[in-house]
Amino acid sequence: MVTKRDYYDILGVDKSASVAEIKKAYRKLALQYHPDRNKSADASAKFKEVTEAYEVLADSKKRETYDQYGHAAFDQAAGFGGAGPFSQTQQSGPFTYTYSTSSGGNPFEGFTDFSDPFEIFESFFGGGSPFRRGPRLTRYSLTIDFMEAAKGTQRTIIHQGKEYTIKVPAGVDEGTRIKFKDFIVSIDVKPDSVFKRDGYDIFIDHKIPLTLAILGGITEVPSIDEPIKIKIRPGTQPGTMMRLRAKGMPHPRGYSRGDQYVRLLINIPDRLTRDQRRLLEEFESIS
Repeated sequence: MVTKRDYYDILGVDKSASVAEIKKAYRKLALQYHPDRNKSADASAKFKEVTEAYEVLADSKKRETYDQYGHAAFDQAAGFGGAGPFSQTQQSGPFTYTYSTSSGGNPFEGFTDFSDPFEIFESFFGGGSPFRRGPRLTRYSLTIDFMEAAKGTQRTIIHQGKEYTIKVPAGVDEGTRIKFKDFIVSIDVKPDSVFKRDGYDIFIDHKIPLTLAILGGITEVPSIDEPIKIKIRPGTQPGTMMRLRAKGMPHPRGYSRGDQYVRLLINIPDRLTRDQRRLLEEFESIS
């Protein structure tokens, strides 16, 4: 019986890794081991291994099943009824691909940038997938700002002499692909100086005065909607993280939102007036 490596070890990520971290790790390894680029003898096997790991860990249901049962949940010979309760097989020409899911569907379903298993080759390596039949679709790239990604926007492109209005839904991420009948639009999102994104969650650093951290009070933080007033507790320490529920990125399908996390940084003055120094010295003596 062949012992399989742990999927997390294969991708080089922690068990607590986010979907974005898993996807980033897979992209890197897929580019490294793809047989079209890597001619070493074990490249094909390694590419297959990292792809298998990604298919499981990038899907929340399959990942939960894997964390609970390990490889046995997806092993055809592990006593789960021959093909396993989570597996399906897809035939394309001489190639057969088996993918797994707890719901019986395509493991790439629900990912906006890979709508079927074969398009991943086109996304990573350019050109058509060696497993797809039919003409390759024309591709266009649209670059939008972070706030346009958060709010949604629209652009106009000319395809084969005809004008198309491209409606970009709120919540799209870098690399999202919108597929039309005979062309594909890929979305590039410019980074923002304030907001950092991880999946559908948003992170910001927010500086507060030393006196506010000590005494407590109210401060206003930016969000993708409008500024939000938050309460600072007396004695707040540097690096304190505050969670604002449902203030993150919206899901493109509109059924949920991520959270916004605010990391509080204490703004310590580098210069003090004579009175400020005197008061602090008095405070120190009292303490």
